[in-house]
Amino acid sequence: MSDLGPEDASPEVHEEPDGLLRLTMRGELTEDRARAIFTVLRRVAESGRDVLVLADAHHMGIIPPLARKVLTEEVRSARIDAVALVGASFSVRVIVALLAKGIHMITGRPYPQQFFATEDEARAWLFAQRDALRAARRQVT
Repeated sequence: MSDLGPEDASPEVHEEPDGLLRLTMRGELTEDRARAIFTVLRRVAESGRDVLVLADAHHMGIIPPLARKVLTEEVRSARIDAVALVGASFSVRVIVALLAKGIHMITGRPYPQQFFATEDEARAWLFAQRDALRAARRQVT
């Protein structure tokens, strides 16, 4: 895994050699943590790279209402190509699914996300999403 640089420092987001962004969630998601995560994701998007997130939610705690508000605000303006969540609890699944539907309704942009039991399944889905993105870009040029 490579560090994304001091200006992108978030102890929770690391770029892996295969280009995926590993997000490790531990404990409660605070507003500050949510903003820090999206700062990193925005910088990756601004660099022109794919924003493919492998989120390990095995040890994720609650998402309080203020953090949900921050997530909603941040997701509206951030480009995220796909998110694969592994080990998410039922409550996290519900919140993420509602967030994805809401963002799609408000912005008209899809918010591709899926839940997986294993990291291998999540990686395979993310790589398929990356292949589809690249194929679509080739058709445009």
